[in-house]
This record gives sequence, structure tokens and C-alpha cells, in this order.
Amino acid sequence: MRYPFASGNVTIGALIAETKDNAQPPRGYPVSWYAATAKGLVDRPALAGDLKADVCVIGGGFTGLSAALNLADRGFDVVLLEAERLGYGASGRCGGLVGSGQRKDVLETEEKFGLEGSRALWRLAEEAKTEIRERVARHSIDCDLQNGQLVAIHTRRYLGWAEELSRALAERYDYPDTHAVDAEGIRALVANDDYFEGWFDPHALTLHPLNFALGLAGACDGAGVRIFENSRVTGYTRAEPARVSTTSGSVTASHIVLACNGYLDKLEPRVAGKIMPINNFVIATEPLGEERARELISGRFGVHDTRFVVNYYRTTEDHRLLFGGGENYRRGFPRDITAFVRPYMLKTFPQLDDMAIDYAWGGTLSVTVNRLPHFGRLAPNLFFAQGYSGHGISIATFAGKAIAEAVAGTAERFDVMASLPTHTFPGGTLLRYPGMVLGMLWYGMKDRL
Repeated sequence: MRYPFASGNVTIGALIAETKDNAQPPRGYPVSWYAATAKGLVDRPALAGDLKADVCVIGGGFTGLSAALNLADRGFDVVLLEAERLGYGASGRCGGLVGSGQRKDVLETEEKFGLEGSRALWRLAEEAKTEIRERVARHSIDCDLQNGQLVAIHTRRYLGWAEELSRALAERYDYPDTHAVDAEGIRALVANDDYFEGWFDPHALTLHPLNFALGLAGACDGAGVRIFENSRVTGYTRAEPARVSTTSGSVTASHIVLACNGYLDKLEPRVAGKIMPINNFVIATEPLGEERARELISGRFGVHDTRFVVNYYRTTEDHRLLFGGGENYRRGFPRDITAFVRPYMLKTFPQLDDMAIDYAWGGTLSVTVNRLPHFGRLAPNLFFAQGYSGHGISIATFAGKAIAEAVAGTAERFDVMASLPTHTFPGGTLLRYPGMVLGMLWYGMKDRL
């Protein structure tokens, strides 16, 4: 039995936000609870003039920051260019849930790639979690790292999946500590009577994503990476060395790392058709108080359900509920994000009808056709990773490390990920949105039924 993990997003980006109290975010960041509680913010200059480096990294999210840091650790001279502020996109506005494994569970990856192929993908994903833990410890990153994730099963169709998955992980992946949760057990974990079963992974993680990104940036500073914000790349040459241009300067480098994900737009048409940018939305309640927060969710673990357009939620360090739900498939956001997301929250937790929403924000991630990430290299000297499909905190962080290894000449782990099949969306960048809308309307209808 397989539970087909939702197409929606445990990881999201942000372009705009709103808050009922009109608090002003740090300069250059949209309003969000993450921006309001950010630690380690540093204003960095825009690129001005012409520089030379070994590697130019384009994008200041998890992929780009991890690549820059791992390259610098290996002795490379690195320049990182970010169009806005570090962590401005998906990396600073996501749900903060760090799941185990790949975007597809091992029951599905075994079917697609065989047992040994599935084991290889599992091992790399476990190394991704280890990389996060080790970076947090090594650089003393204050990002509220917590353990645990619950998958809440919302339909009888998936009964038995949790037990089958736990048995497979214990018997074939040396991962014995996950377990199925029956209906009574799940009610003890989450104050919702509608779930039929659950699956609990004590070694998954949650964190404050913007603070993790800012912590990686601080580590990059210490390693000698030259970082420039508000430096949107307008193009680059397909040459060796390449010349990467912005409106106010350029970087000449032997290698380029393309780390734009849902914000790629038209910068690299050779890979743009492999991903679909979609928008997702998050709200944060007013503080509930510790007692009420624990009545809602019994611990600081993350939760997501099994809907195709997934709901995901957790409580924060200051005892708010952070709830993600709903998405759209156009460039614009709903005019009132609170009104858009709050019904999803109240369907899950009707007992919160009396609670105000203090923050609401939304943003952009990217998905692939098969919901597996897209790694690769383009001649003559460009490496990229994108399309994390809602599983981006761990896989994007690992992507940066794997790219650094490949640039240094050790590409085995990068090549495992680059070998995953990635299809072009039907119609490419021109027609992918209409097709996505039709597909998501169908699956959204199945969720409601």
C-alpha cells in the first residue's frame, strides 16, 4: 500500500504578507512571524563593480547558502548574489517541517528504482538531516530545532499505510523507531477527531527556517564568502570562465551554481520547463499560552495531513499555532490571505474560532512532474538544483553540499540525484499553468469528497 504524498507544500516561499497589527518587517522582508522573530540579520551591500571568483552562486536560500558554505570550506573563493534579501523566498517563509527520506516515501521509490536505488536515495536524505543538525551545532545557529513529525491520515483509503511504511523502514532501511498511531492514539497527540490513523517519525525535525538560513549566512561570512544582496542577476555567458551580470556589476567565475528554484523565471530557459512555481499560504495565531498550545498539539513536533493539497501545522516557541493551507497557481496572491487560510485552520481546529490571526503570508515554491528533485549540470560549467516539491529544507541543504562536492571533482552523490528522471511540464513554461490548474482542481475535489 502507498500513501501518495501531497503535491502541496510543507515548504513555501514568500513574496508578500500581511498582519493585523501592521508591524513593520525588517527592511526588505515581507511581514511574517519569521521576519518578526529573525535573529542575525545583517544588511549586506549590492554588487558594485566587477569581481573575480572561483564560483558564483546565484540565489541566497538554502541551496545557495549551503553550496557557498561547503565550497568555502573546501577552499574555493565564492561570491553569492541574492536578488532580494537572504532567505527572502521559500527558505525564509516555509512551514519549517523537515521530513525524513525523499518527497516520495520508500514504498514508492522501491517501485520506481528498486530496493538498492531506494536505499541510496534514503541514505542521502538521512545525510541531509545530519547536515542540518551538524550545521546548527557547529555554528550555534539559534533556529529552535525540534524533533518529531506526525502524518495525520484523513481518509480510510490510506488505512494500513503507516504500519506498512514503518515495517519497511525497520526491516530494509535500518530506521526502526517510526510507528503507526491508531485513532485513539492520534487524538492524544492532536485535538482533532477526524483522523483515522497516523504515522509518527521521532527523528524528523522542525525549525525556524529564516533563522536557519541567517545562521548559514553567518557561517558563510566566517568562511570568507562574499555575499551581495539586492543584486538580481540579469544573465550570464555560456563560457569558461563565465561572466555573471547584474545591473550594477559582474562576477567572472570558473563555475556557476544556479540556486533559484521557484524564482528562476526566465533566467535559465534550459531547465525552466522542468519546474512549476506554485503559491502557498501560512497564518500564525496570536499566542495561545502554553497550556492551550499543548492541548492542541501535545508536543513541539510538526504535523501534516494526507490531503493532496496538504494542511501542515505546528506550535511555535511563543505558543502560537502556525498553520499552512491552501494554494493557488497564478502569479498573484489572494487579496486577504487571512480569510483564505483561516477556514482551513478552523476545519482542523474549530476550537480556535475565538483566536485572532496576527500574521499571514504567502509565497512561491516549485514542484516537478514526479515530485522528485531536479539536479543537473549544463555545459560548460553550471550546476543547479531545484523542484524540491515541498521537501526543500533538507534536500536543498543537501543539494548545496552535493554541488560543492561535484565542483571539487567528487560527483558520485550528486550524480545519484541527477540521475532521477525529470519530465518537462506539458506545454513547457507557456502552458504548464492551465494544465496544473485543471489537475489541482480535480485533486482538490477529491480532498473535499
